[in-house]
Amino acid sequence: MRRTTLLCVLMSLFLLAGAASSDEKKDMQGWGLDDPYNKLYDVREYEKIRAWVVRLREAPPMPGMSPATIVDVREGSEEFTDVFEVHMCPTWFAKPSEIGIKPGDRIKIKGAWAEIDGKDVFMASKIVIDPLFEFKVRMTSNGMPFWLMSQEEVERERALSAEERRKEVGMMGN
Repeated sequence: MRRTTLLCVLMSLFLLAGAASSDEKKDMQGWGLDDPYNKLYDVREYEKIRAWVVRLREAPPMPGMSPATIVDVREGSEEFTDVFEVHMCPTWFAKPSEIGIKPGDRIKIKGAWAEIDGKDVFMASKIVIDPLFEFKVRMTSNGMPFWLMSQEEVERERALSAEERRKEVGMMGN
């Protein structure tokens, strides 16, 4: 239990450091609240999916945008199941190597489906690996991207989310 708590604390510190570096606003091109990409996220279409990580990469989600951290996943473990894209956030907010997952991981993804250039993609609000670790990039209630929030707002949201996870884990242990 002590090791798990230490891991949770270290990951939180790592994620907070990432949020702090996001204040140095990079190439916002296409990632603003009123930009076409962000308008595709519809909180009313919120959904949960279980999937296997196939690969992590960087690519612009729409023409003219700065790169996104993208996770390619498949819902089934078999090779013949379709692979689809999960858009996480701008790479200047978190690079693929900074989101805490790797190919082969079984994850829960929460977010909303969108169609971009005729292709269905999943716009994530968070990825959950186990009850003690998640990487959250949007508010669940309204879809507000963390990369548009102040460092203090992001820290508060992540602390609330971590507290909820600790309560869930406590209930599972009873």
